[in-house]
Amino acid sequence: MSKLPDAQTPAVPSKSGPSESVPSQPVLSDGVLSQRGIDWRKVFAFPNPVNEYSARITAALVVALSAVTLLTGFGWGLAIIAAGFWLRVLFGPRISPLAQFSVKILTPWLGRTRLVPGPPKRFAQGMGAAMSTAAALLLAAGLAPAAWVLLAVLIAAASLEAFAGFCLGCTIFGFLQRRGLIPEDVCEACNNISLRRA
Repeated sequence: MSKLPDAQTPAVPSKSGPSESVPSQPVLSDGVLSQRGIDWRKVFAFPNPVNEYSARITAALVVALSAVTLLTGFGWGLAIIAAGFWLRVLFGPRISPLAQFSVKILTPWLGRTRLVPGPPKRFAQGMGAAMSTAAALLLAAGLAPAAWVLLAVLIAAASLEAFAGFCLGCTIFGFLQRRGLIPEDVCEACNNISLRRA
């Protein structure tokens, strides 16, 4: 009887120990077991620090889009504004068309940088998402005057950031952090003046 070629020889299990094909255990990294697959922290990451000029330009684009929506009464504009806020609050500037236009084109053209902490900016985007979503829901419920008033408040808040450099959401974030409602480790630079200009 002829011997089978090596490629057809049945594999004999080794008794010396586990083979290399056995999946390895999750690796301990920064005190957390890392899992294979999608790193959800990266998917939902928000930049920190943030270039304040990019944030202000994005706010100016929101003001322009919101003003057109308010003046024309275009209801779908509210849905577009809300979707933009939700994209920015969940994924940072990576997916939002307005933020991409600001970060990739307008800010480099302006050529200015001033780094500020990211968490308050994300909080401000969350406030914008809540207000624009509420306005869209009010309009869908037939309460157009309330929807347009809420959009006008949003325009005022975004205008403060865009044209005066005053971030209302960031101010509220700081107030809540000083009251202990937002943990200090969420934004250490927010409590440390020396880190704010770093």
